[in-house]
Amino acid sequence: MTQDVTRTGSHVDAGAQGAAAPQGAKGPDELRRQIEQTRHELGDTVEQLAGKMDVKGRARARADDLRDKAGAMTVQLRSGAVQAGRAGMQHRRPVLIAGAAAGALVAAGMLLRRHGGYRR
Repeated sequence: MTQDVTRTGSHVDAGAQGAAAPQGAKGPDELRRQIEQTRHELGDTVEQLAGKMDVKGRARARADDLRDKAGAMTVQLRSGAVQAGRAGMQHRRPVLIAGAAAGALVAAGMLLRRHGGYRR
């Protein structure tokens, strides 16, 4: 007497998983093999459910992932800053000239404003 059971909803029937529907065992060895396979599948299912229920563990894993990403971004930004600094050192004279010109313009603007030469 075999009973055909199909699962609906969030469960998947055995045929959709690629496994044959359980049939009656053809002997004690076959029965033991089926029992062992069922235990293994049940153990996997319980392990998956336990993982989903461990909210604290999942949050900790997510925090670790984000911390790793932030560390990688920090390293990347630092190396970019070092490269920009090296480029600035290679082009030191134009940077100094531009800085001096900007400083002179600011100083001239302050003098004009202070002494009334610049009116709004």
